[in-house]
Amino acid sequence: MANTPFFWLAFTVFVVGLLLLDLLVFNRQAHEIRLREALGWSAFWVGLSLCFNGLVYRTMGHHAGVQWLTGYLVEKALSVDNLFVFLLIFNYFKVPAQYQHRILFWGVLGALLLRAIFILVGGALLARFHFLIYPLGVFLVYTGIRMGLSNADPEIDPENNPVVRFLSRHLPITRQLEEGKFFVRKDGVHFATPLFVVLVMVETTDVVFAVDSIPAILAITRDTFIVFTSNVFALLGLRAMYFALASMMRLFHHLHYGLSLILVFIGAKILLENMVPIPMPVALGVVGTLLVLSVVASLLWPKKST
Repeated sequence: MANTPFFWLAFTVFVVGLLLLDLLVFNRQAHEIRLREALGWSAFWVGLSLCFNGLVYRTMGHHAGVQWLTGYLVEKALSVDNLFVFLLIFNYFKVPAQYQHRILFWGVLGALLLRAIFILVGGALLARFHFLIYPLGVFLVYTGIRMGLSNADPEIDPENNPVVRFLSRHLPITRQLEEGKFFVRKDGVHFATPLFVVLVMVETTDVVFAVDSIPAILAITRDTFIVFTSNVFALLGLRAMYFALASMMRLFHHLHYGLSLILVFIGAKILLENMVPIPMPVALGVVGTLLVLSVVASLLWPKKST
């Protein structure tokens, strides 16, 4: 698999084609995504991701294939935190279920563009200034400890979100949802709708989470191809995973402990790589084990009702 401009063009066309097929064909009509449909789409995206991972194995070698799978798992796991916050945002703004898919579609599209910028800038800095990898390791260890000590239940505060406050001051916003539209025109004046405010909340939330997830995957590999494509496939399945887990997210209340340990492990791996190098297959095993243990712990010790 050649890392060439032609490949990047073909990959971009492929991803855009999948997104358009999703929006314009399979989900053309706004509707509530039921559990069965969400599980089917989740299986499709995971299967497609593993097929691409197999292509990386065959064309780039075993080491690149393990790096890709590790990055995909880390990004997928860290995305679960996004899903908790998305659920809170939708509940706070009382977004009907039939409009949530459309918001997440445009949210994922914006996330792909923003993360592409983060990855290119971060990769270029690490390639030029290799010593930055050590502050990156410290940052990941700190982030992991902070996540482990924080409350597992995320909170949102739209009134204090600077982007939302800016929109409220500079854009007329309707009080109605306006049939799922982001903008409407009334009496010659363009209005934003509450759904547009929700979309902005989703996008700014993803920027915050990207500050944790992008350094984590750049710590696994500095290969821009592996970092970006594994991120893309993890994000493509994010919407389906949201609807599949929306009704049972609170089952996994110990997951944030597993995620915090993963970040600490990746950060420590960077800081100790010259003294205790950890092979990538071992790192993949550690990441997978921590995820499984945190899920099992959540099932064995369910959260008490309040």
